[in-house]
Amino acid sequence: MDNTDRIIDFILGLQLEDVPTEAVHQGKRCFLDTLGALLGGASTPVAQLMAELAVSCFAGNDCTLLANGGRASPVGAALVNGFAVNALDIDDGHRLVKGHPGACVMPVLIAAAELAGSAADGRQLLTSLIIGYEVGIRAGLIRHATYSMYHASGSWGAVAGAAVAGRMIGLERTQLREALGTAEYHAPIAPMMKGIEKPSMGKDGIGWGAMAGMASALMAQRGFTGIESLFEDTPEPGLIESIGTDYLFMNLYFKPYAACRWAQPAAAGALKIFRSSAIDIESIVSIKVKTFKAAASLSNKHPHNTEEAQYNLAYPVAAALLDGEVGAAQVLPPRIFDKTLLALSDKVEVMVDEEFERAFPQKTHSEVIIRTRDGKALSSGSVEPPWEAPDTLPTDAELESKFHRLVEPILGATKSLRLIELAWSLDQISSIKEITELCRYT
Repeated sequence: MDNTDRIIDFILGLQLEDVPTEAVHQGKRCFLDTLGALLGGASTPVAQLMAELAVSCFAGNDCTLLANGGRASPVGAALVNGFAVNALDIDDGHRLVKGHPGACVMPVLIAAAELAGSAADGRQLLTSLIIGYEVGIRAGLIRHATYSMYHASGSWGAVAGAAVAGRMIGLERTQLREALGTAEYHAPIAPMMKGIEKPSMGKDGIGWGAMAGMASALMAQRGFTGIESLFEDTPEPGLIESIGTDYLFMNLYFKPYAACRWAQPAAAGALKIFRSSAIDIESIVSIKVKTFKAAASLSNKHPHNTEEAQYNLAYPVAAALLDGEVGAAQVLPPRIFDKTLLALSDKVEVMVDEEFERAFPQKTHSEVIIRTRDGKALSSGSVEPPWEAPDTLPTDAELESKFHRLVEPILGATKSLRLIELAWSLDQISSIKEITELCRYT
């Protein structure tokens, strides 16, 4: 039995009763949080643009474009929802894969569940979600270990998508093997640092990766053959052998702010000062941010769009100091063009701290130091982003509050509350239909 066989055994064989209670609950937390990110992101310019494209170029009636309310083919829906889920950059992540497993899994999960119809009850849905996370995180670890360039989440997320779709639509063993290889072969090999140097709507390659994952399962179902999967390339055999016993998605972080994760410790530092000091914004002379090299590579320029506001270090720090939050409103027009906010961002100076650099990527530290006109120096001290495993994870109530903030402006309070109830009872629902029906504009 090779590594791919072991992965396939896990994908086809896992049952919810095999999963530890705490991991089942984590699956529900992940479903709630990622669905909120998707619905909140559906109103962004990139999600609206991709919805128009899908209706035109990926026409179909099988699957829902969440929040948008339109319909498209399974491949088209995975593409659109894949761009929406990462559009606000507020979806979960895993520190060691430097990316976003939930966003790679959710768009394919929803599309495949709709395609499977009555065969896809809530237990199957939750089981498949957990499978996607566990396969995806391992694929990400292997991808980063075997490629010298840092590739975006879609480069390994496509493999997670194929695993989820394969389980949901009932691929046979040989078909699933081909789907995994096909997803790897057609995954977006996205040079992440170029996307940080010049932010674009391509973001983390997740939309394209979700499409590739969904398409790969459907292609394999029809007889398409793929390469040997990346699981045969793993430098650590124990990584594969532990699947089904060591649930890596228990070590996820969640994101309270709509910004690149590398910018979040600096935003947290700015918010710490905002909440602890009655600071007069006009009295600020300078804002120094000490951080690690990857975060320092983020732009400090004025953003022209949502993506440039997110892949930025100065902008979220300024937004935190001025607004007391870095949410969806802060990274969307018209807020990104506010002159007062932009003028404050011009006072941000960034420097690399060697101690913080040594701790990365296992830890992400920043310190914010503000100097005022009267000579005061206000320091946040060394700060890590909130909601980081294992020490500062959000409570269920905090995740619910985040969901309401993202979803109520889109769907209203009643639908938001009902979706939360369905997420916590995911293993008891009969189908995905009530969830997709609720995920429409009022």
